[in-house]
Amino acid sequence: MSFCDHCQGQRFDRAQVLRALRAARQRLRGSQSDPSLDHTFALAIEAVRALEIPHLELLDEVVDGEVVH
Repeated sequence: MSFCDHCQGQRFDRAQVLRALRAARQRLRGSQSDPSLDHTFALAIEAVRALEIPHLELLDEVVDGEVVH
């Protein structure tokens, strides 16, 4: 399945945020940090994963009454 530029960009941005959050979580796990920090990172990761990313439909891409994306 292929995605339009907007949707592909949104998927890439979300993946970058998830990687950054997971890396920060891993760094904290290696130190003697508060266990609630790990839980906080877990909640943040789940919140980003659950984001509903709207599709941007550009009106100049209308073909025969349909929006191509």
